[in-house]
Amino acid sequence: MIDVACPFPFAVSPHAPQAREHLSIWTRDTGLLRGTRARERFERADFGWFAALVYPTADAETLKLMAEWFAWLFLVDDQLDDGDFGRSPERMAQAVRLMRRILDDPSAERGTPLPPAADALADLWRRTASRASPAWRGRFADHLEQCLTAATVWEAGNRMRGVVPSEDSYIANRRHTGAIYVCMDLIEIVERVEVPAEDYTAPTFRTALDAACDVVCWVNDVHSLSKERSLGEVHNLVHVVEHHHRLDERQALEAVGAAIAQRTEVFLAAEERLLREHPDDVPWLRPALAGMRSWMRGNLDWSRRTQRYASGPAEGDPRSYLEADLMDVRP
Repeated sequence: MIDVACPFPFAVSPHAPQAREHLSIWTRDTGLLRGTRARERFERADFGWFAALVYPTADAETLKLMAEWFAWLFLVDDQLDDGDFGRSPERMAQAVRLMRRILDDPSAERGTPLPPAADALADLWRRTASRASPAWRGRFADHLEQCLTAATVWEAGNRMRGVVPSEDSYIANRRHTGAIYVCMDLIEIVERVEVPAEDYTAPTFRTALDAACDVVCWVNDVHSLSKERSLGEVHNLVHVVEHHHRLDERQALEAVGAAIAQRTEVFLAAEERLLREHPDDVPWLRPALAGMRSWMRGNLDWSRRTQRYASGPAEGDPRSYLEADLMDVRP
């Protein structure tokens, strides 16, 4: 393990205990977690505390909503990464099509038996979309679909063909498979601001956003390396750098650590330029940038402490902790 430095201060929401308690109830009531092993593994990850670290300014109710999104995203990610579901293109394609229909209209599937992940998504989306403009809703839905598509088509395709992706391809797709654009969009829900569409695609804003996303995803790769190696997973920047540059693990970890520091500097330079050149946009720009800072720092603090990545091979067979019918579309 390497020590990743971070220039941003520690912060945590005072509502963290309520978020933890709420998440245990919500995952039970939605049917996302039924088995004992799945519950134990989920509790060890401590997603309520994670939400409290990366959205430290959220009010109590909004923090609960953010924690629910985290639970949903990580449980879906486990299905795609760890189990048989992520090796079946047909089952994954069915699930992605259903989730896109729900994002287009969360009421469209009402009355139809849905797998727990789809049912929970409809509920989450109804409560989140009501807080946002049509433009934000369209951006978020596209980001979530891109996340699911990258995970089910690009990542699963590489896995089945035994391909280690190129560094450039991995970096571009990692922002989608890590759902980090989705999580960054949620900053606007927490802060009750919205990044105007024309500013969201402006080069300097995109530079800041992509740099922050890379820092979050690559820190995750450093801390999840052991667990992913135990599952034979190749989608990790440390593994990609080690493979293509013919380095040993320690050298690859140090290379990724240096890259994280460089991307942090890119974010800081873009942040300074945005605030200096766009003083009229400060009411939405400052909380959006502060939210990215919180994500970079909070993700590092959570990654250092969570047991999600600490257990490695002791996790055993993924079938012992994955919920079998979480995502399968019923005929």
